Amino acid sequence: MITITHVFCDGYENSIGLDTPKPTLSWRLASDENGTAQTAYEIETASDEKFSQTIWQSGPIESSQSQHLTYSGPELKPHTRYWFRIRVRDNTGNLSNWSDPIFVEPALLNDGEWGTPFISSVLDTDPNASSGWYFRKTINLSKELCFARAYATALGVYELNINNFRCGNNRLSPGWTNYNRRLLYQSYDITRELAAGENTILLHAGPGWYKGDIAGWIGKRCFYGNRTAVSMLILLAYTDGTREWIRTGSDWKSSPSAVSYAEIYHGEKYDAGIAKSLKNNLLQWTQVEEVSVVSGLRILSQDGPLVLPREELRPKALLRDSEGKAIIDFGQNLTGWVRFTVSGEPGDRVHLRHAEILHPEGEFYTANLRSARQEIEYILSGDGTEEYQPFFTFQGFRYVRVEEYPGELRLDNFTAVVVHSAMEETGRFACSIPLLNQLHHNIKWGMKGNFLDIPTDCPQRDERLGWTGDAQVFIRTACLLMNTTSFFRKWLRDMRSEQLENGGIPFVIPDVLKEVPDTDEILAGSHSSTGWGDAMTICPWELYLQCGDIRILQENYTAMSNWVAYMRREARNEAIWDSGFHFGDWVAIDAKEGSYFGATPNDFTATVFYANSVDILRKTAQVLGKADDELQYAGLYEHIAEAFREEYFTHSGRLAVSTQTAHALALHFKLTPKEFVPRTVDSLVRLIEAEKNHLTTGFLGTPYLCAALSENGRPDVAYRLLLQEDYPSWLYQVKQGATTIWEHWDGIKPDGSLWSPDMNSFNHYAYGSVGAWLYNRVAGISEDEHDPGYRAILFEPLPDDQLTYAESSLNTPYGEASIRWEKLNDSTVRAELKVPVNAKARFKWPWDTEYTHFESGLYRLEKRLG
Repeated sequence: MITITHVFCDGYENSIGLDTPKPTLSWRLASDENGTAQTAYEIETASDEKFSQTIWQSGPIESSQSQHLTYSGPELKPHTRYWFRIRVRDNTGNLSNWSDPIFVEPALLNDGEWGTPFISSVLDTDPNASSGWYFRKTINLSKELCFARAYATALGVYELNINNFRCGNNRLSPGWTNYNRRLLYQSYDITRELAAGENTILLHAGPGWYKGDIAGWIGKRCFYGNRTAVSMLILLAYTDGTREWIRTGSDWKSSPSAVSYAEIYHGEKYDAGIAKSLKNNLLQWTQVEEVSVVSGLRILSQDGPLVLPREELRPKALLRDSEGKAIIDFGQNLTGWVRFTVSGEPGDRVHLRHAEILHPEGEFYTANLRSARQEIEYILSGDGTEEYQPFFTFQGFRYVRVEEYPGELRLDNFTAVVVHSAMEETGRFACSIPLLNQLHHNIKWGMKGNFLDIPTDCPQRDERLGWTGDAQVFIRTACLLMNTTSFFRKWLRDMRSEQLENGGIPFVIPDVLKEVPDTDEILAGSHSSTGWGDAMTICPWELYLQCGDIRILQENYTAMSNWVAYMRREARNEAIWDSGFHFGDWVAIDAKEGSYFGATPNDFTATVFYANSVDILRKTAQVLGKADDELQYAGLYEHIAEAFREEYFTHSGRLAVSTQTAHALALHFKLTPKEFVPRTVDSLVRLIEAEKNHLTTGFLGTPYLCAALSENGRPDVAYRLLLQEDYPSWLYQVKQGATTIWEHWDGIKPDGSLWSPDMNSFNHYAYGSVGAWLYNRVAGISEDEHDPGYRAILFEPLPDDQLTYAESSLNTPYGEASIRWEKLNDSTVRAELKVPVNAKARFKWPWDTEYTHFESGLYRLEKRLG
């Protein structure tokens, strides 16, 4: 019997705030029988959960497609709830029951037109002030309410309260976008929060990314504006059929909030006495005024996952430093904040500082935060047991130094709240080597720490920016760990909004480095570094491979084309890109002493990534049916590849650039002439052996090193690199006690000293890009490029003598797919596979010459060796 387990509309099971009148529907299936597949489906849409008022029926449609079907019924209307359900027939003629219904409620469907004033306090006149503000209005409900919705946003960050109840659990909304072009609003069902009679609406706002400090090392603030402001409209629908709209305007009142200071980098100061006055209605409320927004700003419904508290950690230990100060160890480097309880007298304080590591001597270490302070100050009201957690900031930390705390300090009073964008965890990996399992743990926690509304480089120091290079090298791993489709879709929309007229791509998205002072020799006036700007092609293509949604390619195709056109103009003879600024193989070990730039020449890496982007664009044009474009880009790719071979290979087949990164890139991106592949592989192995089987690669070489080796017959060398335990290696960090991925291979050096604090993050996910190799080759599960989104699954494990088993599962769009292989003895290996319903798979041991094909179901295979 076939059953429907999940139904999704634009990726969500139930949602308020959809922003498209023609969404897509997807579903997952289950069956107890092997080989089950869908042959037909039927969709129903209704205005009620019981489907007594049907709006549209598709009727039976003969099709195996169960992902990303565009809804083709009557166009959905704003702030109206719709219910969907699905029924399918399988290849044995069985008809499923109707699925459990899901609901979808479009928001305003306003195409960016907002039409509601933004208001700011008349007292908010100091651009350097970092205080929070309350905005209040009282409304009276004299009729029976049917339902109520609120749509809110801010120039800053905000939260919504009604009658002293917090609406929603989202934090730091509306998030960080290119506020000059795109601002998001959030949708709330506030029906239950409202009551007959008088109701108090309260918006609480802080400076956030809009007004606060950004890129703190260059001293920038008020990048988008110098006043915190909010905007909201409320829809009241009454049982008598009438509707009423309430909007922010000059009739609202404002007051300084209990948050006297809030900055993303520096932390928060909170006076509970002011909060007590708010609760007792003792605050002095003053006038507000409407403020203008930048011309051309589009205000759109939330189009990515909300930032939410995702889990909580209890303290692991209470330590003391040389001054006798208490240091709380949460045992895990994380992003979020500390929630605590405390009792004391009015005016007593709690003062906390946050850090990632302790100095080897056990002292609290904050030098690597640079100018970021990461401090929390809380002033008690004296009103019994008080509880607090920050409103408008977040910290990156494992350790908390308690500078002040009234009364007995008990660990039970402290909880670490882990905060990041709400993404479903999709990947699981385990093997027989505990250090590798810890590496996988570190990779996942590095992602958790840096996927907070945008893919940041680090969550702790005065940076926390959306570096494009970091994101593109990690995106494949990210997609295996979590469902990142809507997260990256949102970020790519900001990337497109920041793309230069000439097609260039800024280093960070949102772009807050465009006004870097000329004194910054690296960043001033620069953009479009190779491997960084290529996020514009690599990220959409990788998302498409992982989720199979063609809309991602359709939405980004023009921007992808413009980026390739930029490189084409910059390249010599449209082939060798040897101009402009590039980060290159950033922080590679083979860099000169005191330099961050790796030894691989920039013209080499730039030409490789240029060729790769052209090839991605060729494949994208093919998927989209753009035959002329496909032909054009195929020709351009061959032109680049030929020029590359002439430039960097001798006639006898020697690669002229003698670095590990150069060899890995030339092999992985198929730019090595076939007849020269064996020599290039041998040369790469010799370079690795010359370093006693250690890597020397940086940001651009590391993601491809193991793959280049395993793709070309040397998985043994790839495993040697992966399983090294001394510096430099992935497991060196693990053995040093890391719980996330470091920015530098030797952030903590073998002698216990530390890398320069100028750039030494201990939560920097880029080198965690090896996670993709753990899934794809160690365990052996990946997508098929020719049938993306895991409609077709590749099982290609690469067992190694040092492992006795490895396993991985992925929660794919079609359901759970998994593999476990293990050595039964010296002569036999076994694999257990799971293929989700309506998908198919191919399996191959490295000793096999042909694939074995499978339909959906559970399978067990054994292989005798030798």
